[in-house]
Amino acid sequence: MFQLRRGRPREVDTVRGARSQYRRVPVLRITKEELKQRLDSGTPPVLVDARLKYPYEHSTVKLPGAIRLPNGTAHADLPRDRDIVVYDSDPNELASSGVAAELIRLGYRAVALKGGIVDWLAANFPTETKEAPKQAPPEPGALKG
Repeated sequence: MFQLRRGRPREVDTVRGARSQYRRVPVLRITKEELKQRLDSGTPPVLVDARLKYPYEHSTVKLPGAIRLPNGTAHADLPRDRDIVVYDSDPNELASSGVAAELIRLGYRAVALKGGIVDWLAANFPTETKEAPKQAPPEPGALKG
């Protein structure tokens, strides 16, 4: 189970611009060191990749075992009996905190990875490779000057 470590959790409005029944949801953060320790334990959390489309598609790496879950996607495949760590490529966790807030609102135990995949990569922690788009060869005659 996640515990609040330092400071106050950031609150994220689950629906932008909404003034209705949607409430602000506090989203806790987990550090890369804490996550690494959890991944090495017997009951690792589920990792959710919430990077925006371009950063995700043009990257060749992801965190080990991460599930792709872009913002606004159905959450039916996520287990409710395990902790969930959501990450993105923004050091301020904007996308991941929004996805984590939505998961919390739906009853999941979710946190955002502090510093996102950028801090994870900087620490040389383990990753998995994934496919990225390959550049198409130029059309015949396109390189003539």
